[in-house]
Amino acid sequence: MTDQQPLPHKNFDPSTFRDKPVSFVRRSGRMTPAQERAWEELSPAYLIDVPRGPAATSVAEGATGDPEQIFGRKAPLVIEVGSGQGHAILHAAAEHPDTDFLAIEVFTAGLARTMIRAEKAGNTNLKLAEANAPEVLERFLPAGSASEVWVFFPDPWKKARHQKRRLVNEDFTRITERVLAPGGTLRLATDWEDYAEQMREVMDAAPAFERSFEGEWAPRFEGRILTAFEKKGSDLGRAIRDLSYRKA
Repeated sequence: MTDQQPLPHKNFDPSTFRDKPVSFVRRSGRMTPAQERAWEELSPAYLIDVPRGPAATSVAEGATGDPEQIFGRKAPLVIEVGSGQGHAILHAAAEHPDTDFLAIEVFTAGLARTMIRAEKAGNTNLKLAEANAPEVLERFLPAGSASEVWVFFPDPWKKARHQKRRLVNEDFTRITERVLAPGGTLRLATDWEDYAEQMREVMDAAPAFERSFEGEWAPRFEGRILTAFEKKGSDLGRAIRDLSYRKA
């Protein structure tokens, strides 16, 4: 394994080291031998170095990263927040070799699976960051460096007392505005109806953004591959809601 802070206990509350709640609870867990090998062998090619703050996935104060140096070229940058096992961003990276893609995820096994698939596909325009995404967008990346930010099926935090942890809130609009270039796009999708409505309410109220769709919901983003997770939601009768906003 690369040199990193150990994963916290499953009951660890990462907000202990932060001034606001995070949208995840990072639980420890073993990777398979194949995933451990991938982490050892493929991390140098895919995983960017994000200096740590006090929490295991936090970003150190003053730490910055230049996408041109990270990818070795100047190209449009698309960021996926919470990339899971990488299905959506791997497909997009293969389809758009002239665009750079950054997957941000806190779950090590998901990142390892993404690396395995990226290496098999020969992706050279994909990098991964093991970090709390809002801190990467707010601190690490330069302002105006991204052409698009994707948030697909974030944790809905269904219980009312947990909804303060939902990722898409007023503060997230400020952070996303900072990292997006003028005219850049924020794409959202969820299969949880009340979260979709909250997302729309938050984004409609954000002065820096304007809708890039007409009607109640945006059409399904054609660039998002249909994953097993999305299909499962549809099979359970949940409506998949897309939203798309442009930085005004």
